[in-house]
Formats: sequence, C-alpha cells, structure tokens
Amino acid sequence: MKKFTERYSDEGNPKVRLNEKEYEIIYNYREKTKPTERRILVIGDLHCPFEREDYFDFCLETYHKYNCNQTIFIGDILDSHAYSYHEPDPNGMSAGDELELAKKHVAKWYKQFPIADVTIGNHDRLASRKAFTGGIPKQWIKSYNDVLNTPNWNWVESVVYDNVLYEHGEGGQARTKAKNNMMSSVCGHTHTEAYVQFFVGKKYKVFGMQVGCGVDEKSYAAHYAKNFKRQAIGCGVIINGETAINCMMNL
Repeated sequence: MKKFTERYSDEGNPKVRLNEKEYEIIYNYREKTKPTERRILVIGDLHCPFEREDYFDFCLETYHKYNCNQTIFIGDILDSHAYSYHEPDPNGMSAGDELELAKKHVAKWYKQFPIADVTIGNHDRLASRKAFTGGIPKQWIKSYNDVLNTPNWNWVESVVYDNVLYEHGEGGQARTKAKNNMMSSVCGHTHTEAYVQFFVGKKYKVFGMQVGCGVDEKSYAAHYAKNFKRQAIGCGVIINGETAINCMMNL
C-alpha cells in the first residue's frame, strides 16, 4: 500500500487525476477482488530515451484501472538512434551518451514493472546487427539484461498467453498476422495505428490488436516521421485472452 500511495500522492503533483483517498478506496477494493483471470497490460514501443514523459504515468494508471496482473513490453525498448542504419542526427547524442540516458529511463520502467516479458524489436536488435555486420561473433555480445540491468525481464522474439500471440510486429500488422495464423495477435512497431479488429467464422473468433506507442514525436530521433500521420499514443489491455482494449492518451 505504501508504494501505491506514494506513487499517486497528490502532494505537489498537479497531473494526478485522483487524490490519495480516492486511490486508497480503489486499492482496497481491488485487493479484495483480485482477478483470477489473466489481465495483461501491453506497453507500446518506448524508444528510450525518446519516450514521452507522461507515457509512464499513463501506463501505470492503466495497469491499476484495469486491475492488471501481468505486463508485456511489445518491443523497441531502445531507440539506438546514434548507431542506426539510417543517417543519425549529427547534432544528437553520441552512442555512449544515448545508451547511458536510455539505461536511466529503462531503470524507471523496470522499478515499476520488475517482472515482464519483452518482445524484441528491430531497434533493440541494432547493436547485435552492427556487431554482425562488423564480423564480431555473438559470444562477445552481452545480453539485454546485462546491459540494461533488467535481470527479471524475459526478452523473447514472441510469447503466447491464453492462445494470444504477442510479438513486436515486423513483417505485417496484427490484423494480417491474426488472419494468416488464425490466432489472436498483438503487435507494436507501427507507431501511427492503434486498433482492435475481430475476425469471426463459423468455428473461430480471433482478433488483431495494434497497441500504439509512447514515442515523443518532437524528439530528434522521431524527426524522420515529421510528415507522417500523428503518432497513436497508447497501450493495450488483454483480459483472459478474449477481451482486447485499446487505451489511448487524451492529447
């Protein structure tokens, strides 16, 4: 309870939507009615250290609002702008400085969500891809957990819970994967779309969910997308593998 009320205390924090007493009522109710079904918060692409400052609080509030009991990061925890295969900003941070700042940002997420699955994104792979291009054997490469100090995060290519597939999303959006695999699918990767679409047949019902992202579109790392559609800032909640909810920030 202490950690919960400290996080949401309204003292000196004008952005908090509810006061401490209101959160205490919610907390006590949920402690008495803990769900037996799996309730997964799916956090969109972060691209640390270039995520929105308010996205963290939004995800945390969503976790408690829907009484979640599990967390999945859908990938691209890191941006890795300085050593991207695309042209980096010459006025941006060095690769070392960007990584150190990203580690500080990741530490905040890890502190709040210490047990989580992370589906590896294309930006997360950039360091190992660069090493491969340079002919460096993988035995020299540290794990994500070693570099980012996230020992309890489970970094995977994909993961399945309640017959729902979670993966970053290269090679097609969630609706395409759901139809092709005949399996409910949750993806990130595409920053400008967030949706849930169901496909129903005589003997099946599956959905595809794009969860959106938490990227700061004003950062120099996102400058390449300045003429794209607006970023879909949000996260997702999956309840018992059957109910899929897009949660969008009011911007």
